[in-house]
Amino acid sequence: MARPGHGRSRPSLEEDEDEEAEDPVDAMISRTGCAAQHRELQECMAARQDWRHCQPQVRAFGECMAQRQRTEE
Repeated sequence: MARPGHGRSRPSLEEDEDEEAEDPVDAMISRTGCAAQHRELQECMAARQDWRHCQPQVRAFGECMAQRQRTEE
């Protein structure tokens, strides 16, 4: 049983295997062609811990996604 304060108990082996599968959000971003910009943004966020310090990466990812949306219309 989970200790107080924990939302769930320890994951089963089956759940561990599911976590190794590709994240659906990562798969979706890969299909947009903006994976490199997203990775750079994620790396900046991991290093800086504050999105305000990552504005060039935020803008680059946003511009890439906007371009992708314009081409789909």
